[in-house]
Amino acid sequence: MEKLLKSINTFLYNDFLFLPQYRIWRHIIYWVVHTLVWAAFWKVIDSPGSYGMQIMNMALWLPVFIIYGYPMAYWAVPRFLLKGKIVQFMTLILIWAVAGLYIDVWYKDYFIIPIQEIIYPKYVLPKGHQAWCYLCITTSAAIPMGIKFFKYWDFKRQDWLRVQQEKITAELQLLKAQVHPHFLFNTLNNIYSFSLENSPKTPGLILKLSSLLSYMLYDCKAEEVRLEKELKILKNYIELESERYGDCIDISWNVSGDIRGRFIAPLILVPFIENAFKHGTSEQIEKSWLSVDISVKKNILKAKIANSKNECTTYRENGIGIPNVRKRLAFIYPGNHELKLNDDGQFFVVSLMIRLATKEENLRYPVIPATSQLITNEDTMPAYR
Repeated sequence: MEKLLKSINTFLYNDFLFLPQYRIWRHIIYWVVHTLVWAAFWKVIDSPGSYGMQIMNMALWLPVFIIYGYPMAYWAVPRFLLKGKIVQFMTLILIWAVAGLYIDVWYKDYFIIPIQEIIYPKYVLPKGHQAWCYLCITTSAAIPMGIKFFKYWDFKRQDWLRVQQEKITAELQLLKAQVHPHFLFNTLNNIYSFSLENSPKTPGLILKLSSLLSYMLYDCKAEEVRLEKELKILKNYIELESERYGDCIDISWNVSGDIRGRFIAPLILVPFIENAFKHGTSEQIEKSWLSVDISVKKNILKAKIANSKNECTTYRENGIGIPNVRKRLAFIYPGNHELKLNDDGQFFVVSLMIRLATKEENLRYPVIPATSQLITNEDTMPAYR
């Protein structure tokens, strides 16, 4: 039932109201409703005669309603109002309103009244100016003008949304393109260092890199990828990086919760791992450590990535990775993510929460406030040891 109502709503709003093939039906329905509503209005204010007679009266007025209303809706509104010629438009409105006084009297005295005298002579309208008749004729022009303006506004709104979406898509493609070279640069450096040593691990590393390349070339074209595949690629990257350090680094990898059927934007977590190796592990003399803890509950993903670092090394967001991922999060998960960075001197912690989309759940869970901040208070984020 819900799907049926949604389909009907989509048809009425997107198709029936705007597509050209339904134009005649739109006009017919509008004037039928206009006639029935005004007939009911006349009956409510105790006009003589039955409701059927009032419908007949309003039907007799339809030709002048159309002739009087359409020029304003289809000529004055597009030619003046929509082009910003407000003074000319208001002047034309005043002229048309005055003209309506004479059109109303002329049409009533020379067309409506003679027909009423033939059909039902007991209920003939009085000649001359009549406020209610004038209200009917001006309303017949005002409502189509309002509808025309609304349709124009909606077209412009949709065009603006389409342009904004295209802009966001283009920016996301650019950001993703920036991720790939950065990502590959670090990985190729690792393999190059092993190849210089003729290490037997080189073929395995090349195979992992091949998997990463395939992922970036094909899977990352999609707006979202399966979370389980994204985590597999992330683990491959960590293994590639860890090979360079050997026993000089302790790595903890933990994934909990049901990750099946979940989707995430590709390469969202990679920059944090890159940052951990580049600014944490690579700059330490003593044995370093990296902890990755990822959990999924309902459709909320929580990722905490912590790494040891030199106390004298301070966090600076002047590279490509972290600013890039901030922008991507803002574009892809507006109002549905929270990012916190904690520089505690001896360790650095990234805490990221994202509300993930699933086709079954259709985003029915609470929204996470969209925030992104650097935290320096040790009490606000637990350390990973």
